[in-house]
Amino acid sequence: MKVISSKDAPAALGPYSQAIDTGNTLYVSGVLGIVPASGELAGATVEAQTEQIFKNIDAILTQAGYPKESVAKCNVFLADLNDFAACNKIYANYFGNHKPARACVQAKIVKAAKVEIDVVAVK
Repeated sequence: MKVISSKDAPAALGPYSQAIDTGNTLYVSGVLGIVPASGELAGATVEAQTEQIFKNIDAILTQAGYPKESVAKCNVFLADLNDFAACNKIYANYFGNHKPARACVQAKIVKAAKVEIDVVAVK
């Protein structure tokens, strides 16, 4: 197993890795909409945070050598399910015609974030 760490994504907030690569599967930890340079959330809206999350996920996938089309599964955690449509619009735009398996649940999220997403990618 190989620890993946990208300087273009926020550092882990606790004792875990941004991602772990097992050789053919990449497990990306829950990603928040934190701007790496500032360490702060990208904005107060679910849209701003979701857009930043996908920039952060892209940085981790790129560091590990996985294209976004290799994402097989996503878990989306929303602080408020009323934000589902807004988050889903950005999610759909990011993945385009690629449609990974997905779960979406309401959850209390660290840093009072509005959204958190984790992914699993496969080569």
